[in-house]
Amino acid sequence: MRIILNTIAVTALLSLSLSSSVLADSKDKNPSFNARGASAAKHHKINTQPIKHGKNKKFNVQLGPRPYFLIEDMDDGKLKTALQQCSEGPFYKTDFSIGHRGAALQFPEHTKESYEAAARMGAGILECDVTFTKDKELVCRHSQCDLHTTTNILATELAGNCSVPPDYSSDKPFANVKCCTSDITLAEFKTLKGKMDAGNPDAKTLNEYLNSTPNWRTDLYSANGTVLSHAESIELFKALGVKMTPELKSPSVEMPFDGFSQQDYAQKMIDEYKAAGVKAKDVYAQSFNLDDVLYWIDNEPKFGRKAVFLENLNTEADLSGAISRLPLLVHEGVNIVAPPLWALVTLNAKNQIVPSDYAIKIKEAGLDIITWTLERSGLLKNGGGFYYQSVTDGVGKDGDTMVMLDVLAKQVGIIGIFTDWPATVTYYANCMKLK
Repeated sequence: MRIILNTIAVTALLSLSLSSSVLADSKDKNPSFNARGASAAKHHKINTQPIKHGKNKKFNVQLGPRPYFLIEDMDDGKLKTALQQCSEGPFYKTDFSIGHRGAALQFPEHTKESYEAAARMGAGILECDVTFTKDKELVCRHSQCDLHTTTNILATELAGNCSVPPDYSSDKPFANVKCCTSDITLAEFKTLKGKMDAGNPDAKTLNEYLNSTPNWRTDLYSANGTVLSHAESIELFKALGVKMTPELKSPSVEMPFDGFSQQDYAQKMIDEYKAAGVKAKDVYAQSFNLDDVLYWIDNEPKFGRKAVFLENLNTEADLSGAISRLPLLVHEGVNIVAPPLWALVTLNAKNQIVPSDYAIKIKEAGLDIITWTLERSGLLKNGGGFYYQSVTDGVGKDGDTMVMLDVLAKQVGIIGIFTDWPATVTYYANCMKLK
């Protein structure tokens, strides 16, 4: 019988730097970018010292024990048997596996270490959620105002710069705390350390606030998370040999911000790929704001062809609006739509997971589908929460993750899925010979 290594021991391998096996040439090879891009590149060059790569080359994909654990947890059947037969690989990088903020199940999101772990697990596409700093430089953060939960800012002198700093005169000093990238400069941002996304608003002490990671995650790899500018993420992704899917995040500040308009913001994100010599075919620009996607289609058509419109669907009541929007998306030239995974599935009379009416209508409209997010729900014995809300009665064990994935891949026909632990999707995609 195969010996499966201890989870912690194998996962620890993922946190090792890839610098010995994945190298990059970070020199700018595009002399034609504009003065604004040149200024940004020069500024970022000063701030890339912690990130060292050499020449890009392939490295072995390592999945660790989790996919095997999930497969063994499945009910017996044809799918389980088929997946078991792939246990010895070979395993390789696949674009079907998209690293959601890296490997955020166990690594601090949007950090160098999280991205490296995701690439090691075979993610062919990595995501930088893009927002901006006080000096209008682009950085990787899920929200413009999440620094209090995703970094150590409250434990630094920069806490005083926060939009709403802790109120230590209160019994609950962190109840309203709010720290934004727009509160600090890029240079200040680069002094922070990424941590697991968590914060306890009822905490009475800073230590209690910071140490509130959900028990189904871990702080094992959060001691020294390296935060990145958007430009640094591009150089890292080039070194790792992966494609890129930046999401232009909705600003939390009023726009224009010090003369920086929404269109400037959308253009600056694309400019940084052009300045780095990244081909448009390797970039899936995303936004929940349809106007951003249409801006790229109209003004950067090469990038617009693979632009992704993210559907913000929170409950079943939102589906009718999404269905009615499909003709507009097609008419405006959108090619890829990305709803949350729950919106693409439902249960049949036998409580089996099947495609939803919405998923069927997306395919009938001729649109490609990417979905989000797998491995972000904790233990499925608890129902799966937001991402499984349409099929709660059809899931009851962690092994059902693979059933959901199989339905999305084979019956819905998605072209990729965001995941907080890319190894799970890589195993499935490689086994089913998906690209």
